[in-house]
Amino acid sequence: MLFRESAASLANRTHLEGRLAELLTENFLHKHGHRPQPSEQRSWERSIPALTNALVEAGLGEVEMLLEYGLPLTSKRADVILAGVHPATGGPSYVVVELKQWSSAHPEDGDPLRCRIDAYPAPVLNPIEQVRGYCDYLVSFNGALEQAPESVAGVAYLHNATEFGVAGLRAVPEDDRGRMYTGEQRGAFLKYLRSKLAPKPGADAADALLQGKVRPSKQLMAVAAEEVRSREQFVLLDEQRLAYETVMSAVREARRSNHKQVVVVAGGPGSGKSVIALSLLGELYRRGVPALHATGSQSFTKTMRKVAGARKPEVQRLFRYFNSFMEAEPNDLDVLVCDEAHRLRKTSANRYTKAELRTGRPQVAELIDAARVPVFLLDQHQVVRPGEMGTVEQIREAATAQGLECTVVELDSQFRCGGSDAYLRWVTTLLGIEDGGPTMWEPDGKVRLLTVESPKELEDFLTARRAEGYGARMSAGYCWKWTTKITPSMTALPADVTIGDWAKPWNVYGDRSLLGAPPAPLWATDPAGFDQVGCVYTAQGFEYDWSGVIMGPDLVWRTDRWVVDRTASKDPSFTKATPDKDIHRLIRNTYKVLLTRGMIGTIVYSTDPETREKLRSLIPSA
Repeated sequence: MLFRESAASLANRTHLEGRLAELLTENFLHKHGHRPQPSEQRSWERSIPALTNALVEAGLGEVEMLLEYGLPLTSKRADVILAGVHPATGGPSYVVVELKQWSSAHPEDGDPLRCRIDAYPAPVLNPIEQVRGYCDYLVSFNGALEQAPESVAGVAYLHNATEFGVAGLRAVPEDDRGRMYTGEQRGAFLKYLRSKLAPKPGADAADALLQGKVRPSKQLMAVAAEEVRSREQFVLLDEQRLAYETVMSAVREARRSNHKQVVVVAGGPGSGKSVIALSLLGELYRRGVPALHATGSQSFTKTMRKVAGARKPEVQRLFRYFNSFMEAEPNDLDVLVCDEAHRLRKTSANRYTKAELRTGRPQVAELIDAARVPVFLLDQHQVVRPGEMGTVEQIREAATAQGLECTVVELDSQFRCGGSDAYLRWVTTLLGIEDGGPTMWEPDGKVRLLTVESPKELEDFLTARRAEGYGARMSAGYCWKWTTKITPSMTALPADVTIGDWAKPWNVYGDRSLLGAPPAPLWATDPAGFDQVGCVYTAQGFEYDWSGVIMGPDLVWRTDRWVVDRTASKDPSFTKATPDKDIHRLIRNTYKVLLTRGMIGTIVYSTDPETREKLRSLIPSA
């Protein structure tokens, strides 16, 4: 939250000082480490006074206004939450307000959930649905609302719009959590505000909301079964919902007019790509639309088969691999959801492929061929293995080569790492993936980051978190040889990851549980996985509460820069033919993946003394 004040006080501040936008910009810069977008500043200058004046005119000057309220466990923010007393019940009452400066908007391709505004290059979500999503999400994750979900209402206020200018948007049904008023309906808007808020102080209600305990995120695997088999469980916000509706619109068009379209959904760690994939698959499955889910990740696919397809073989069969479509009939499917598409390979052929199938055809072309609506969800900075090649540009080029339209939806919010944008930027600049260089970590209250001086300290810290009821995993760079063959005479897994007198086994190699340890695909989700160290291939695509990361000698700090030592890597996918430039990029991407698995916090250790000293100068000690 950037600022909190009563409506009357805020109106007075805006009228007398005229520096509300400047104040919010200062607070934003301090909180997020960068300046807000000019469009956001314009909204603060124009839209917030429009709402403040309406509240004062409605006699609701004592209502508390929470500006730029951060939704729990995500980087998303609601423009304003009004906190006060309900005029009928006398209990706390909250109104989530989405402010728009739009003068007009119309449905995209006849779909009112997706809006086209002249000033924007791409369609956006209908504000009625946007604010409804914020309300549903807030009720799901703020403990203060658990017993009184009816205390939350949502409204979009388009103070510059006329009814004629946005008439098409009203095709989306309105309810208590999703409603819309225009500037032309100002009187009705004031009446609406009085129906939700009494002319009484709202400070106590605001305190209760801000002090509400954040409930843990619904982790992906825990709800996958219900998501796919029976009902919607995830709340999709903004660009997530827009991506979902874009695909569903393409499916309707494909069925109506034999139309084929490629959709790409691009976003960073925790931006909700897999949640969107599961939501799509679940809805298509329930509607009887022929659809499959595919990844290049053995761990992810096998986990989905086990969790979502438990006791239901037909659900297990929905989850395939990218190389499963070499012999697929063109457009045999309506939809193919390609999750983790940054793991696409040049071709699907491997040493086991039949000679007649070794055509050299690009894997991306096979996947596009297989469905009327191929959907690719990816993060370009998670390519960690030579030969992986899934980027937006490569998919767009492959679509163009077949004369197909390619729609790209960018996800700019994220839900991992406590929803901390600041932490993700810190990781990418630390590793040199983005410009800026390593900086001091300034705690933002969303995610914790700590460093330790030994692997035992790291393990002990995570063990203590597990005793408190949290999930935790240890992972490491691929810097130790892996004993992949376990013989019957062994009584324990070989402790391959050895650092001084501390030693742990790698996660089990293969698909079978061994000596009390889960198989590799289930390392991230089975509680017994804590006793082994995971590598990037078993961690990628998953999340856990606390993440312990061991940085090995393949990436070390020397004086003023990172140095990559390719000889320290034991990754068998790196060969002599892999160029240094590629290995430098892949190793940095590997640590980016490992450092962005934690939902609540991450604790880091480096095997190298100079690197530990550098980390110590940037991160608080545990």
